Amino acid sequence: MSELLELATRVIEQANGKEGIEAYVARGTDTELRIYDGAIESLSTATSAGIGVRVLIEGNEGAQVGFAWSGSLDHEAVDRALREARENAHFASPDPYVALAQLDGVAPSDLALTSATFDELTLDDKIAMTTELEAMTRGGDPRIRQVDSADFGDGIVESAIASTTGIRVSSQRSNAFLSVSALAGDGDETQTGSGFSVGRSAGELDLREASSQAIERSVRMLGAAKVPSMKTTVVFDPRVTSTILSVLGGALSGEAVVKGRSFFEGRLGERVANQDVNLVDDPTNPLAYGAAIFDGEGLACRRNVLINQGILEAFVYDTVAARRAGTSSTGSATRGGYGGTPGAGCRAIVLSPGEQGAAEILSGIERGLYVQSITGVHSGVSPVSGDFSVGAEGLMIRNGAFAEPVREVTVASTMQAMLLNLTAIGNDLTWLPGAACGQTLAIADFQLSGS
Repeated sequence: MSELLELATRVIEQANGKEGIEAYVARGTDTELRIYDGAIESLSTATSAGIGVRVLIEGNEGAQVGFAWSGSLDHEAVDRALREARENAHFASPDPYVALAQLDGVAPSDLALTSATFDELTLDDKIAMTTELEAMTRGGDPRIRQVDSADFGDGIVESAIASTTGIRVSSQRSNAFLSVSALAGDGDETQTGSGFSVGRSAGELDLREASSQAIERSVRMLGAAKVPSMKTTVVFDPRVTSTILSVLGGALSGEAVVKGRSFFEGRLGERVANQDVNLVDDPTNPLAYGAAIFDGEGLACRRNVLINQGILEAFVYDTVAARRAGTSSTGSATRGGYGGTPGAGCRAIVLSPGEQGAAEILSGIERGLYVQSITGVHSGVSPVSGDFSVGAEGLMIRNGAFAEPVREVTVASTMQAMLLNLTAIGNDLTWLPGAACGQTLAIADFQLSGS
C-alpha cells in the first residue's frame, strides 16, 4: 500500500455511527520554464500536497454531505480537514441522491501513465532544450521577426482515494510539454502562430515539430484579410476540433443533462449525428492526455460509447448524477484536485477516424474555409442551446487547395446541425492537452460572416 493510500485509509477508519467518509489525497511536483530572447524569463519548481475529505451523514430524508480540504499532509492539518468536513455536514440540507461511490466490479485497466524516463533530464537539460526551441524557431524562416516565448513544463502526481464503501486505490501519472509562439512579419503586418509537443516525459518531446508548427501557422497567415459573407463548408484544424469536442463533452455529461443544461436532454436513442459519427470517451487509451486508471471517486475508468453510428446512446455519470438519473455511474467522475469535489465529465473524447487524411479531405472541397484557430468559445458556444458562433482565422480553400489567408470573420451554426452536416472525418488523430482528441473535420452549411 502506498504512503498516500495509507493516509487516506487512516482517515476513513475514524468514521462513526451513520457516517460515511471519503478521503482523496494527492502529492505532486511540477516545473515551469519560460525562455525569452535566449535567457530565462521565469522558472519555478514546486511541490504540492493535500487532502480533500467528504463526510456523509445518513438521515431519513437523505444524506447530508460536508467537504473540507487542506494543502498540507501533516497530522494536525489532516485532522482539521476531517473535523471541518464533519461540521460542514451538519449544516447541509439532506439530499436523497448524495452518496459515496460503491464498488461495481469493473476491473481497472493496466495503464502505464508515468514515463520510466521522467527523471532522466536535469533542469539544465530542460533549460537547454527550451532555449534551443526558441533559437530554432527564430531562425527557421526569414519572416520570423520574434519569438514571443518558448515554454517548458512537466509534472508528476500521485493520488489515492479511500472510502468507507470499500474503495482503496492509488495511481501515478506524469506529463510534459513544450510550446512556442512565433511572430511573423511582412512590411507593417505581423501574424502570430504557436506550436507544441506533449508527452509523458521531457525526453519524448519533439522540438522540431513544435518549432515547425509555430513557423507555418504564423507565416501562412501573412496578408490575411476579411472575405465576403457566404454559406460554405468549413474544415477544422485538429486543434479546433479538440476544442469543439470538449464543448460537446460538456453537453454529454449526465450531470448537465439532469440539471437541464444540455441540448441532448431527452434525446437518448435518437439520431443526433451523421451515421458515420461514432463518439466515445475512452480514458483507458494510454495515448490520451486525460487517460486515467481510476475516476475521481475511485471507480475504474472505462470506455463509454456515447454516439454510435449517429445515434445518441449514453451520457457519462458520476455517482450522484447517476442516482438522480436512475442509472449507474460510468466511472466518469472528474475533480480538479484535492480542493474540489467530484462531478461527471469526459476525460478522453475521440471520434472514430475516417479513411481520409487532411490532404485528401481538402482535395475534395471546391470552395470552403480552413479554420486554424477560433476565438470567443466561452461566450459564443453553448452546450445548453447548441448555439455556435466564433471568431475564426485560417485560409480559403479553392479547388482542393489552400488559397488566400483570412482573418476577422465569424463562422456560425449550431452544434446540432454540425453533427448532422459532417461530410468528412480525418484519420489524423492528434492527441492534445485537454479532454478531447483532435483531427481534421469537414462540415457543410456554415454561415461565414465577413465583409
